[in-house]
Amino acid sequence: MAKQNVAEQFVDILVRAGVRRLYGVVGDSLNPVVDAVRRNSAIDWIHVRHEETAAFAAGAEAQITGKLAACAGSCGPGNLHLINGLYDAHRSMAPVLALASHIPSSEIGLGYFQETHPDRLFQECSHYSELISSPQQMPRLLQTAIQHAVGQSGVSVVSLPGDIADRPAPDKSPESALVTSRPTVRPGDAEIDRLVEMIDAAGKVTLFCGSGTAGAHTEVMRFAERVKSPVGHALRGKEWIQYDNPYDVGMSGLLGYGAAYEATHECDLLILLGTDFPYNAFLPDDVRIAQVDVRPEVLGRRSRLDLAVWGDVRETLRCLIPRVREKTDRRFLDKMLKKHADVLEGVVKAYTRKVEKHVPIHPEYVASVLDELADDDAVFTVDTGMCNVWAARYISPNGRRRVIGSFSHGSMANALPMAIGAQFTDRRRQVVSMSGDGGFAMLMGDFLTLVQYDLPVKVVLFNNSSLSMVELEMLVAGLPSYGTTNTNPDFAAVARACGAFGIRVEKPKQLAGALKDAFRHKGPALVDIVTDPNALSIPPKISAEMVTGFALSASKIVLDGGVGRMLQMARSNLRNVPRP
Repeated sequence: MAKQNVAEQFVDILVRAGVRRLYGVVGDSLNPVVDAVRRNSAIDWIHVRHEETAAFAAGAEAQITGKLAACAGSCGPGNLHLINGLYDAHRSMAPVLALASHIPSSEIGLGYFQETHPDRLFQECSHYSELISSPQQMPRLLQTAIQHAVGQSGVSVVSLPGDIADRPAPDKSPESALVTSRPTVRPGDAEIDRLVEMIDAAGKVTLFCGSGTAGAHTEVMRFAERVKSPVGHALRGKEWIQYDNPYDVGMSGLLGYGAAYEATHECDLLILLGTDFPYNAFLPDDVRIAQVDVRPEVLGRRSRLDLAVWGDVRETLRCLIPRVREKTDRRFLDKMLKKHADVLEGVVKAYTRKVEKHVPIHPEYVASVLDELADDDAVFTVDTGMCNVWAARYISPNGRRRVIGSFSHGSMANALPMAIGAQFTDRRRQVVSMSGDGGFAMLMGDFLTLVQYDLPVKVVLFNNSSLSMVELEMLVAGLPSYGTTNTNPDFAAVARACGAFGIRVEKPKQLAGALKDAFRHKGPALVDIVTDPNALSIPPKISAEMVTGFALSASKIVLDGGVGRMLQMARSNLRNVPRP
């Protein structure tokens, strides 16, 4: 039997760690690894058109499955293209292993062709970034990298010179056990005792939830019922906490709606559950705050805390529920539920008049129809910009749908690449890329990846021929819009030229039929929807507060728009409010 080389051993370890795909673009320094993948039936090489797509796709796969995913780039410019997608994966806490292949080991540091120093370049967007300098080092270093990515929920980068990848591997040693899942973390008794005291002493408690509430929906609802607490959420907490929630008061932040802001500011005790909510201007500074998070490094970095609790949200709530006294006074909760419904009622009215006849099409209407027609377990990948607004306001979570975007890193062009990674996890599951024309055009080449692998991703393109979120930022700052206009082709014709299904929609009455046709199509499809570039509610005057950035009053006026089926849910929740 022929002796393994380092590349083959590298691939074998990835397979043992559960990696089933390696996204990337081939190149000379990567050739030994790509060839090892070719000869290993347990893993596939996914050829994308741009390495940035590879990193975004791996990050999306990791977020959907909760398991390690991997991507690769060849030496110098090849692996450098990975960096933006890796930043996104790292900030999204997605376990990703990136292989940055390197120039010949004998030439490192001598200004060789395509030389960079990937072990240094990726340090800021990874938990671990190291160079393999000998075959004997590789197995332990790769195992360490995997355990950093899985154990700390983020990115690890391994730099591997092509010549070392092609060398004979050391004699096979006993296989080491690999960490492939995270443990649960229970807070200490002292923290639980202190939190119980704070909750029992507070007359009005509000919960504000982030992505750390994933898997804890039942516990959050039980706890909210016990302490009669309104429940608000950040954007990344929406998919985990908003559905089947009789205590819902909406979302706070730049895209916020409803009564979440008021609920967090008018309480006696605010409990932050699994959120590293970045906008401290939206958090109160005059109420008591406790924060629960499995990541100790985020505790207290957004607001002053009265208590920091290190632990999983679900485990923490399981400890709390039987110990806190059940509250009987619902007045604060009912007040916030009514305020939430009233706010949504007023907001919706502006976007329900004759939208079925408005040309160009209201993007709010597009998002609302998309929400109605998409599958109950669909995965939505969302471009940064106004698509974030439409997804936040209109895509209804139900416990089975997923909504993934560059919500922490805020990169353009993420939706299409993320859809690739999401669709590879399950070809039968509906995956919808909510793309803006700016983001789609930026990495449009990877639409060809959908065609090449016959991935049935449905690209719903909000085409307003502008970078509308940037334009909004300029207007809020009192600046004339400049450099925000796109001259676009007929994207549906482009899709058809690529060999996919493509249809262009210019009138509202065409929309539902076009989406249904695209969803019925077995392969990749693109629906190019011409939307209104002026579908923004601009404030009547520009205040000094607005000029400083998206302050509270500015964002509430500018971004107040429709909220889809959320009003219906708010109305339903009001039925539970006792009448005087």
